Amino acid sequence: MNKNSLIITFLVLLNAVSFAQNAARKPMSQLINDEFKFAANQYKFLAKNIPAGKTPQSFQDGKHVNYDIKWWCSGFYSGSLWYIYEQTKDESVKKEAEEALKVIEPNQTFTGNHDLGFMMYCSFGNAFRLTGKPEYKAIIQRSAESLSTRYHANVKAIQSWNKSKYWDYPVIIDNMMNLEMLNWVSDNGGDKKFKEISIIHSNTTIKNHFRPDFSSYHVIDYNAETGTVKRKATWQGAADCSAWSRGQGWALYGYTMMYRFTKDLTYLNQAKGIAHFILNHPNLPADKIPFWDFDAQGVPFAKRDASAGAIMASALLELAQYTDGEEKKEFKNSAETMIYSLASDAYHAKLGENGGYLLMHSTGAYPLNSEIDVPLIYADYYYLEALARYKKWYL
Repeated sequence: MNKNSLIITFLVLLNAVSFAQNAARKPMSQLINDEFKFAANQYKFLAKNIPAGKTPQSFQDGKHVNYDIKWWCSGFYSGSLWYIYEQTKDESVKKEAEEALKVIEPNQTFTGNHDLGFMMYCSFGNAFRLTGKPEYKAIIQRSAESLSTRYHANVKAIQSWNKSKYWDYPVIIDNMMNLEMLNWVSDNGGDKKFKEISIIHSNTTIKNHFRPDFSSYHVIDYNAETGTVKRKATWQGAADCSAWSRGQGWALYGYTMMYRFTKDLTYLNQAKGIAHFILNHPNLPADKIPFWDFDAQGVPFAKRDASAGAIMASALLELAQYTDGEEKKEFKNSAETMIYSLASDAYHAKLGENGGYLLMHSTGAYPLNSEIDVPLIYADYYYLEALARYKKWYL
């Protein structure tokens, strides 16, 4: 056996041992309680390293990475804090969550891209859910109005990014996530046009974003005047024709959410098809935390994306609520595996380490050499959401 074969054999065995150790699981109720207590303490480390007026994003090369509030991830920090407060009732966490909301409040009138749902619903949505403060609801409603300005009837979709040398009218699969805010506002006293836009956008996306196997392209570029498809491409995936893992997670979550708001079986069937693509893919590892792209070069040594695993786990837990029999069991059990994997030493930080973030080994944009094998704030957010959902629905 040559040196390379020995290395490969060792790594495979190491992965098998790690997964076997992970299988010796503590009860989920204990894990969830432990994780929220840990998160409350860990985020106190994170909070110490956020400059005034900024929001936390990552920790790279021993340095904290914080961005301006217009960055698409600006709502995840406060949203994570609200999930932690909900489970721990730690008043210092609540105070930090409230302060974080003040920082991003000006985003309610931002119309520069499609990410208002990420920015303002993950944050103010959770805040309103837990406090009922009318001022929070008003901010969510104003944010929905801002997001709706990016919808154009010619294309029948919300424009994700502005026109540039690369794109005419780009729509990315991530945009499905921002529809939740539109649906919620319409269902809670707001203008009904927001939900109508959400439904039309979802239908356009089903028509143009998906392949026969239910995998999704990342970017569809439309002709802004005619609405015809100009190009099917990627920005963060391995190739135009590949299945970028976090994009598949956005699609799964998005159509599961659309079924919640509409009860349209088209969306439920779409979500189930996406779930089966993910869970039955030959390149999905045994611990069910995907590589950064299902078609990445170098599998099984390609970088993982813990953020994609967290998003998928949260989505699968909800999807299992709408299914039954073996399918329900498959979705719930797969989400459990993802949660236990993320809670293991393979992905989970130690107290005071990892810059104060919970999870390690996420990948932001591999082709752009950006945020590779680092903690990311939205990985933490969807991990905490998955834990909270499991406790609410299955314990």
